[in-house]
Amino acid sequence: MNNQYAKPKINAQQLLLVAMVVALLISATIAGFYLKQSWDPYIREVLSLKGDVIKGNAIYQINCAGCHGIHGDGYVGPTLSHISRHKSDIGMINQVISGKTPPMPKFQPTPQEMADLLSYLKQL
Repeated sequence: MNNQYAKPKINAQQLLLVAMVVALLISATIAGFYLKQSWDPYIREVLSLKGDVIKGNAIYQINCAGCHGIHGDGYVGPTLSHISRHKSDIGMINQVISGKTPPMPKFQPTPQEMADLLSYLKQL
């Protein structure tokens, strides 16, 4: 019996090509996000400044410790210990300023304050 509805055969090369296209699209999307963020004037200015860990600690204690704990070990909010292993500098800046992860509020420190806070967060 001749089956008119036979399944088309997909060979390994076609499957590999589709996987490569999908991986390329995902990579381009991620790279585009970080490239866009790195051109943000605020982020560029923060990254160009030298942060002061002591001042960053003071900013953290006033604005962050209530939820993330005095030493970043978590309280209401998640732990921030070793946060720089999980988030890039741009990712940490965006997390602080975006307000996109409730209940964390949107926080807009000056570029120098953000550089100081970033220096403190990176040493947790």
